[in-house]
Amino acid sequence: MAKILVTGGCGYIGSHTIVDLIENGFDVISVDNNSHSNPAILEGVEKITGKKIKNYRVDLCNFDDTFAIFHENTNIEGIIHFAAFKSVGESVQKPLTYFENNINSLINILKCVQEFHIPYFVFSSSCTVYGNPDQIPVTEKTPPKAAESPYGYTKQMGEQIINEFSKSTPVQSILLRYFNPVGAHPSIQIGEMPVGKPQNLVPAITQTAAGILPKLTVFGDDYDTRDGSCVRDFIHVCDIANAHTLALKYLIQGKTKARCEVFNLGTGRGVTVLEAIRSFEKVSNIKLNYEIGPRRAGDVVAIYANNDLAKQKLGWDPKYTLDEMMLTAWLWEQKLKADTTIFGGQPKELN
Repeated sequence: MAKILVTGGCGYIGSHTIVDLIENGFDVISVDNNSHSNPAILEGVEKITGKKIKNYRVDLCNFDDTFAIFHENTNIEGIIHFAAFKSVGESVQKPLTYFENNINSLINILKCVQEFHIPYFVFSSSCTVYGNPDQIPVTEKTPPKAAESPYGYTKQMGEQIINEFSKSTPVQSILLRYFNPVGAHPSIQIGEMPVGKPQNLVPAITQTAAGILPKLTVFGDDYDTRDGSCVRDFIHVCDIANAHTLALKYLIQGKTKARCEVFNLGTGRGVTVLEAIRSFEKVSNIKLNYEIGPRRAGDVVAIYANNDLAKQKLGWDPKYTLDEMMLTAWLWEQKLKADTTIFGGQPKELN
């Protein structure tokens, strides 16, 4: 079994990807300093897979500690790099924090990739690299525009760093630009665990429905879209996770024709914020308490993917519907409220 290092393995997409990797025969280790994640999520991974995952609690901005992981695991064959701060809104308030963390951690990982001759690298990128595109759906050839947030800039810069790095080394890399991952594993053993007030729509929806948040704010209803709210491409986290496994297999099997390739990961369907709310209300049978607020700095008006390339080259086929995304997210939120033993929450009444 090829050994794969997943950075940010205790995070939302990282933990789901670990499950998918294990189910496809890979050996996995994790590094996550748990500054924005809960290590208990790996207990859920173990329940699903039967495998106990070793996590190194290391800040990747510390090169010596990062190097020590590779020195201890000299047989790492590939890396999937998730570890980064990811809140658009927070990045607007704390730009230097985002540049320092997201760029320095990537550079340190790539130094170790070069030092230890690791052949395969998969990078967690984002549709934020496209900025506000002139046309949608976006393809991998859509020219990136100015990012709408410091977070988006860190993803643009990360891609540029990896592209230049790939030109000077034999490392083969894939940049996965994903859109809006939502939902939870169908076992409801793992899901999204935002630290503090959620910055993404779906956990804000589920926490509002659960009574944790008093109400949900929809940021703007005066955009040039079909109902005035922003348009996004929501994609189930398990579909996103599977794409990372397929990307690694693609590299290992020698199918890539370039040192660095790019793939969009989205359903190819645009959904407005208000449509997402209606989908949640349908599957949960709960009327959501929400209000329309002003536009939020850093938000792109509308974006969704053309995913033809990932389908053709990686053999990727997203399976989950929007209703299934919302239902698994809601079941996970209920589990978090009900089970205070594994995640340390406070008992709350379920709606």
